[in-house]
Amino acid sequence: MTLVAFDFDGTLSDAEMLVALGERYGVAEEIGDITARAMRGEISYAESLRERAAMLEALSEHEAAAAYEETALRRGAADVIERLNDAGHTTAILTGGFTPGVEAALERDGAEVDRIVANDLPIVDGELTGEVEGSLIEGTKDDALADLCEEYGIDLVNTVAVGDGANDLPMLKAAGHAVGFEPKDAVSPHCEDVVTTMAALGGLFERTGLLD
Repeated sequence: MTLVAFDFDGTLSDAEMLVALGERYGVAEEIGDITARAMRGEISYAESLRERAAMLEALSEHEAAAAYEETALRRGAADVIERLNDAGHTTAILTGGFTPGVEAALERDGAEVDRIVANDLPIVDGELTGEVEGSLIEGTKDDALADLCEEYGIDLVNTVAVGDGANDLPMLKAAGHAVGFEPKDAVSPHCEDVVTTMAALGGLFERTGLLD
Protein backbone atom coordinates (compact mmCIF):
# COMPACT_ATOMS: atom_id res chain seq x y z
CA MET A 1 0.00 0.00 0.00
CA THR A 2 1.19 3.50 -0.88
CA LEU A 3 0.30 6.86 0.65
CA VAL A 4 -0.35 9.47 -2.05
CA ALA A 5 -0.34 13.03 -0.70
CA PHE A 6 -1.66 15.87 -2.84
CA ASP A 7 -1.32 19.58 -2.52
CA PHE A 8 -4.64 21.32 -3.26
CA ASP A 9 -4.41 24.90 -4.55
CA GLY A 10 -2.58 24.82 -7.86
CA THR A 11 -2.53 21.02 -7.93
CA LEU A 12 -5.86 19.27 -7.39
CA SER A 13 -7.51 22.64 -8.03
CA ASP A 14 -6.39 25.16 -10.61
CA ALA A 15 -7.43 28.09 -8.42
CA GLU A 16 -6.22 29.67 -5.18
CA MET A 17 -8.78 29.85 -2.38
CA LEU A 18 -7.33 33.03 -0.93
CA VAL A 19 -7.64 34.77 -4.28
CA ALA A 20 -11.29 33.68 -4.52
CA LEU A 21 -11.89 35.04 -1.04
CA GLY A 22 -10.11 38.24 -2.00
CA GLU A 23 -12.42 38.69 -4.98
CA ARG A 24 -15.28 38.89 -2.51
CA TYR A 25 -13.53 41.75 -0.72
CA GLY A 26 -11.89 43.65 -3.56
CA VAL A 27 -8.33 42.60 -2.70
CA ALA A 28 -7.83 39.69 -5.11
CA GLU A 29 -4.99 41.32 -7.03
CA GLU A 30 -3.02 42.13 -3.90
CA ILE A 31 -3.54 38.63 -2.53
CA GLY A 32 -2.61 37.09 -5.87
CA ASP A 33 0.68 38.99 -5.94
CA ILE A 34 1.62 37.76 -2.47
CA THR A 35 0.56 34.21 -3.35
CA ALA A 36 2.77 34.19 -6.43
CA ARG A 37 5.77 35.42 -4.45
CA ALA A 38 5.25 32.74 -1.82
CA MET A 39 4.89 29.94 -4.39
CA ARG A 40 8.15 31.05 -6.01
CA GLY A 41 9.83 30.91 -2.60
CA GLU A 42 10.55 34.65 -2.43
CA ILE A 43 8.89 35.03 1.00
CA SER A 44 8.11 32.49 3.70
CA TYR A 45 4.80 30.72 3.40
CA ALA A 46 3.82 31.50 7.00
CA GLU A 47 4.50 35.20 6.50
CA SER A 48 2.55 35.28 3.26
CA LEU A 49 -0.39 33.38 4.72
CA ARG A 50 -0.75 35.67 7.70
CA GLU A 51 -0.41 38.75 5.50
CA ARG A 52 -3.11 37.53 3.12
CA ALA A 53 -5.45 36.45 5.90
CA ALA A 54 -5.16 39.87 7.53
CA MET A 55 -6.40 41.46 4.30
CA LEU A 56 -9.67 39.53 4.71
CA GLU A 57 -10.50 40.84 8.17
CA ALA A 58 -14.25 41.55 8.50
CA LEU A 59 -15.21 39.62 5.35
CA SER A 60 -18.64 38.20 6.14
CA GLU A 61 -19.09 34.52 6.88
CA HIS A 62 -21.69 34.41 4.08
CA GLU A 63 -19.25 35.77 1.50
CA ALA A 64 -16.51 33.40 2.67
CA ALA A 65 -18.87 30.43 2.38
CA ALA A 66 -19.82 31.51 -1.15
CA ALA A 67 -16.14 31.64 -2.13
CA TYR A 68 -15.51 28.18 -0.69
CA GLU A 69 -18.48 26.79 -2.63
CA GLU A 70 -16.88 28.02 -5.86
CA THR A 71 -13.75 25.95 -5.20
CA ALA A 72 -13.50 23.16 -7.75
CA LEU A 73 -11.27 20.22 -8.59
CA ARG A 74 -9.38 20.10 -11.86
CA ARG A 75 -10.94 18.05 -14.61
CA GLY A 76 -10.05 14.42 -14.00
CA ALA A 77 -8.84 14.88 -10.42
CA ALA A 78 -11.77 13.03 -8.88
CA ASP A 79 -11.17 10.09 -11.22
CA VAL A 80 -7.50 9.83 -10.24
CA ILE A 81 -8.39 9.92 -6.55
CA GLU A 82 -11.12 7.30 -7.00
CA ARG A 83 -8.78 4.97 -8.87
CA LEU A 84 -6.14 5.28 -6.15
CA ASN A 85 -8.73 4.52 -3.48
CA ASP A 86 -10.07 1.53 -5.42
CA ALA A 87 -6.51 0.21 -5.76
CA GLY A 88 -6.20 0.18 -1.97
CA HIS A 89 -3.87 3.15 -1.55
CA THR A 90 -4.19 5.79 1.16
CA THR A 91 -4.97 9.26 -0.19
CA ALA A 92 -4.45 12.56 1.59
CA ILE A 93 -4.59 16.27 0.91
CA LEU A 94 -1.95 18.41 2.62
CA THR A 95 -2.71 22.07 1.99
CA GLY A 96 -2.10 25.50 3.39
CA GLY A 97 -5.59 26.25 2.05
CA PHE A 98 -8.77 25.92 4.02
CA THR A 99 -10.85 22.95 5.09
CA PRO A 100 -14.29 24.23 3.94
CA GLY A 101 -13.08 24.87 0.39
CA VAL A 102 -11.39 21.47 0.09
CA GLU A 103 -14.46 19.68 1.44
CA ALA A 104 -16.80 21.59 -0.89
CA ALA A 105 -14.73 20.73 -3.96
CA LEU A 106 -14.50 17.05 -3.06
CA GLU A 107 -18.21 16.81 -2.31
CA ARG A 108 -19.18 18.46 -5.61
CA ASP A 109 -17.35 15.76 -7.59
CA GLY A 110 -18.18 12.90 -5.26
CA ALA A 111 -14.53 12.39 -4.34
CA GLU A 112 -13.18 11.19 -1.00
CA VAL A 113 -9.73 11.05 0.56
CA ASP A 114 -8.60 9.33 3.72
CA ARG A 115 -7.32 12.50 5.35
CA ILE A 116 -7.37 16.26 4.88
CA VAL A 117 -4.72 18.33 6.67
CA ALA A 118 -5.52 22.00 6.13
CA ASN A 119 -5.79 25.40 7.79
CA ASP A 120 -8.83 27.48 8.73
CA LEU A 121 -9.84 31.12 8.86
CA PRO A 122 -11.59 31.69 12.20
CA ILE A 123 -14.93 33.49 12.33
CA VAL A 124 -16.25 35.63 15.17
CA ASP A 125 -19.66 37.34 15.14
CA GLY A 126 -20.21 36.35 11.52
CA GLU A 127 -16.97 37.80 10.15
CA LEU A 128 -13.45 36.60 9.45
CA THR A 129 -11.07 37.75 12.17
CA GLY A 130 -8.12 38.28 9.83
CA GLU A 131 -6.22 35.49 11.56
CA VAL A 132 -5.42 31.97 10.42
CA GLU A 133 -5.25 28.71 12.35
CA GLY A 134 -3.89 25.27 11.57
CA SER A 135 -0.92 22.92 11.58
CA LEU A 136 0.30 23.94 8.13
CA ILE A 137 1.10 27.57 8.88
CA GLU A 138 4.45 27.23 10.63
CA GLY A 139 4.51 23.46 10.39
CA THR A 140 5.74 21.92 7.17
CA LYS A 141 4.27 19.27 4.91
CA ASP A 142 7.11 16.82 5.48
CA ASP A 143 6.12 16.64 9.17
CA ALA A 144 2.49 16.14 8.18
CA LEU A 145 3.50 13.40 5.73
CA ALA A 146 5.58 11.65 8.41
CA ASP A 147 2.66 11.85 10.86
CA LEU A 148 0.34 10.23 8.33
CA CYS A 149 2.88 7.48 7.65
CA GLU A 150 3.01 6.71 11.35
CA GLU A 151 -0.78 6.79 11.65
CA TYR A 152 -1.38 4.45 8.72
CA GLY A 153 1.67 2.25 9.22
CA ILE A 154 3.29 3.15 5.90
CA ASP A 155 7.01 3.53 5.33
CA LEU A 156 8.04 6.95 4.06
CA VAL A 157 9.68 5.32 1.06
CA ASN A 158 6.21 4.13 0.02
CA THR A 159 4.83 7.63 -0.39
CA VAL A 160 4.12 9.80 -3.40
CA ALA A 161 3.83 13.58 -3.08
CA VAL A 162 2.22 15.73 -5.76
CA GLY A 163 2.61 19.51 -5.58
CA ASP A 164 3.50 22.69 -7.39
CA GLY A 165 4.76 25.43 -5.05
CA ALA A 166 7.61 26.24 -2.71
CA ASN A 167 5.60 25.22 0.35
CA ASP A 168 5.34 21.72 -1.17
CA LEU A 169 9.10 21.28 -1.32
CA PRO A 170 9.46 19.71 2.16
CA MET A 171 7.04 16.89 1.34
CA LEU A 172 8.36 16.50 -2.21
CA LYS A 173 11.90 16.08 -0.84
CA ALA A 174 10.76 13.67 1.88
CA ALA A 175 8.49 11.45 -0.21
CA GLY A 176 9.59 8.28 -1.93
CA HIS A 177 8.42 9.72 -5.27
CA ALA A 178 8.11 13.46 -5.97
CA VAL A 179 5.73 14.56 -8.72
CA GLY A 180 5.44 18.17 -9.83
CA PHE A 181 2.10 19.32 -11.19
CA GLU A 182 2.88 22.38 -13.33
CA PRO A 183 5.60 23.13 -10.76
CA LYS A 184 7.15 26.54 -10.23
CA ASP A 185 10.72 27.01 -11.46
CA ALA A 186 12.15 26.61 -7.95
CA VAL A 187 10.28 23.33 -7.51
CA SER A 188 10.91 21.51 -10.79
CA PRO A 189 14.51 20.45 -9.99
CA HIS A 190 13.27 18.53 -6.97
CA CYS A 191 10.67 16.50 -8.88
CA GLU A 192 11.36 13.09 -10.35
CA ASP A 193 8.44 13.52 -12.74
CA VAL A 194 6.45 16.51 -13.98
CA VAL A 195 2.89 16.45 -15.34
CA THR A 196 0.50 19.14 -16.51
CA THR A 197 -2.85 17.33 -16.59
CA MET A 198 -4.69 14.86 -14.40
CA ALA A 199 -4.81 12.44 -17.34
CA ALA A 200 -1.01 12.56 -17.48
CA LEU A 201 -0.84 11.99 -13.73
CA GLY A 202 -3.05 8.94 -14.05
CA GLY A 203 -0.82 7.67 -16.85
CA LEU A 204 2.26 8.19 -14.68
CA PHE A 205 0.66 6.20 -11.88
CA GLU A 206 -0.05 3.41 -14.37
CA ARG A 207 3.55 3.35 -15.57
CA THR A 208 4.89 3.24 -12.02
CA GLY A 209 2.54 0.41 -11.03
CA LEU A 210 0.26 2.31 -8.67
CA LEU A 211 -2.70 1.86 -11.02
CA ASP A 212 -3.64 -0.86 -13.48
